[in-house]
Amino acid sequence: MTNAISSPVTTLLDQQGITYDVIEIPLTEDKKPIRNLEELLTKRGLDPQSVVRSVLFKTASDKFVLLAVAGGGRADWAVLRQHLNERKCRMAEFDEVAEVSGYVVGAVPPIALPKDIQVLVDTSVNNYETVVIGSGVLGFALSLKGVDLLKLLAGADQGVFTG
Repeated sequence: MTNAISSPVTTLLDQQGITYDVIEIPLTEDKKPIRNLEELLTKRGLDPQSVVRSVLFKTASDKFVLLAVAGGGRADWAVLRQHLNERKCRMAEFDEVAEVSGYVVGAVPPIALPKDIQVLVDTSVNNYETVVIGSGVLGFALSLKGVDLLKLLAGADQGVFTG
């Protein structure tokens, strides 16, 4: 375990005694990832499909919901609306993500989030022994055991939210 970075995410993992590795993602001067993450992960012996993306969206009733999904699956909007009992959902806008989650786009984790963000966990997250999540710091990701992540997400709704 390396403490090259510090964020609410690493603090939570440390407090829970969860082992993780920090993966540095080189950034260009305008803060875009230099190499694609898949290539970087493959070189480290990690499955590129094991990345758990944190997709933030806003409902018609102005609630923010985060969907944690692995394997490159796409959110099924009809399923999400039905699960949340909402008429409409849309992706959160770029500036809303930072404002609401406290993290910039590209570094949003599925854990260590403000309490008012509801988290949904797609069953795809169960498919990987090791998962890669946003670290809360742009340019870094974290890898950890999938069961440890799911333990931290025990309070979240789990289901098939992808199409």
